Amino acid sequence: MSAKQTVMVNSFTNGVLDPQKEMLGPVKDGGRIVANTAAGCWGPMITPELRGGHEVTQPVFVEGAEPGDAIAIRIESIQVTSDATASGNDRTIEGRFIGDPFVARVCPGCGTRNPSSHIEGIGPDAVRCDKCGAPVAPFAFTNGYTMVFDPDRQVGLTVDKKAADSIGADGRHYMQTPDQSIQNPVVALAPSDLPGIATRLRPFIGQLGTTPARPLPDSHNAGDFGSFLLGAPHEYCQTEESLRDKTDGHMDINKVRAGAVLICPVKVKGGGIYVGDVHAMQGEGEIAGHTCDVSGVVTLRVHVIHGLAIDGPLLLPLPEDVPYLAKPLTGHEKAVVQREAEKWGQAGFEDSAPIAVIGTGANLNLAIDNGLSRAAGLFDMSVPEVQNRVTISGAIEIGRAPGVVTITFRVPRERLARKGLWELVSGQYGLY
Repeated sequence: MSAKQTVMVNSFTNGVLDPQKEMLGPVKDGGRIVANTAAGCWGPMITPELRGGHEVTQPVFVEGAEPGDAIAIRIESIQVTSDATASGNDRTIEGRFIGDPFVARVCPGCGTRNPSSHIEGIGPDAVRCDKCGAPVAPFAFTNGYTMVFDPDRQVGLTVDKKAADSIGADGRHYMQTPDQSIQNPVVALAPSDLPGIATRLRPFIGQLGTTPARPLPDSHNAGDFGSFLLGAPHEYCQTEESLRDKTDGHMDINKVRAGAVLICPVKVKGGGIYVGDVHAMQGEGEIAGHTCDVSGVVTLRVHVIHGLAIDGPLLLPLPEDVPYLAKPLTGHEKAVVQREAEKWGQAGFEDSAPIAVIGTGANLNLAIDNGLSRAAGLFDMSVPEVQNRVTISGAIEIGRAPGVVTITFRVPRERLARKGLWELVSGQYGLY
């Protein structure tokens, strides 16, 4: 099949990223992917027939991408389409899952594994087993809210019980759930513990990346959630060795927004670009465990970087999202530094630019270690050198608790050029 300049995506996985499944496309190297995405987290979490904590798009094959390459994904736009959503802290309900409530769900009434389900009414017991009618959602709120958005998607407002109940009664409409999505709309649970909170929208993508080299639940394609698969009592059980086939597409980093560039590893032929779990907003760390998951329309442009062998993603945030110490030096600052160098008898100073290396692990300490090691290996530095560079010309920031971080620092131009990254980085930050 000939590659297309633009691939439209409106189909979804069953919650599992499987490299053996058919991909859409192919899309041309330099082409675009336009995806109508379904909400992540809570909707899939209360839909037991899905085998992961999200419902991401069917992966797209990128022309010319081979294992050992990387794919640069420029996020051209993110449009929030949901009119309302619901979210909050979660608790699990015993008897409705085996080992992992995101993956191995079971009906407490008839014992059916990952049963199909439907909505009856509103409230905590609204999700029912198709076979026996028992309440079957494996998660419930400890403290939750329903939020509405203005028509221009500038602000959000949490609403009271009356409004939450009204929204919950027509959940797929208010969530603008895509036609081919099978998830139950989370607004049907109608949480209303925090009415009257106003906030701003700043949409970003929680799930964006390439297909792992073995079947993995989509929400577990990361070092922290992936650790739940180690020794798990279901068919997606992994070892430390096999889990290295993940690609860390589930990041929940709020800098992965329109204008940013995400560089992803290719571990299967064609890469298999998938997207989902758009969020309306999120503070650093997603500390509540969940934020405002929404349906959306996302436009991505892809470009293959041949021979850039990376284990996990790299991020080029928007200039305003780069940590202060990592921002490129201004012309005035460079002139001051040059004078200081000459005063001390030095020829000059490094020409450098910022890049963020993503690290993941079962906890934040392990995620930091992972990110530092990835950065050192990629740029031919020792870990202590990376630590020093990050400390004086960068920052470590939490993407998601418990275990996703960004290791951002300025990297010398020649090392970026050696990896085929200088043109991309300099273009992102206007360095010519």
